Amino acid sequence: MFEIEYEFREEDLIHFNEMQYLNSDDIQHNLKKNRLIVPGVMFIIGAFYYFYYGDIRAASYVVVLAILWAWLSPKILLLDFRRQILTNYTYKEKSRMFGTYTLTLDPKGLLEKSPSGKNTMPWDEIVRVEKSDRYVFIYIGLNTALVIPRETVKKGNLDEFAEQAEKMLDRLG
Repeated sequence: MFEIEYEFREEDLIHFNEMQYLNSDDIQHNLKKNRLIVPGVMFIIGAFYYFYYGDIRAASYVVVLAILWAWLSPKILLLDFRRQILTNYTYKEKSRMFGTYTLTLDPKGLLEKSPSGKNTMPWDEIVRVEKSDRYVFIYIGLNTALVIPRETVKKGNLDEFAEQAEKMLDRLG
């Protein structure tokens, strides 16, 4: 039986939600609109000031503001999103969510022991396993996953665990 123990933190939750947020086509479309339309209108206003009034100083201010908007608005929106993630949870929910997790691979399913208690997830409910440089994600829904940060694994081999979990999923699929 494969088993790992790891620590799940606030920054891991933020990273997962940020990743979902940035990979969303709707969000990407809105960010592009925000980066292009608002500065585009501002450039037109700057051109109007320059050509109609001959005021290069006012036109320069508007153009600089447009450039700053295009450059900073995605960063500000992302910072606001990060802040909103944690405000969605109460203190009690956070205390049950963050802490030490133990995952065990079992023929029946994935056994989870967490601050909120024990839980068994049957293999047919697990969607996929994804690996990245810093994390392993075990998706239990399209937008829901167990987030396992590589740097906080206390016990077990995460890569072997993830490979074995993928094999268990492949057997069912």
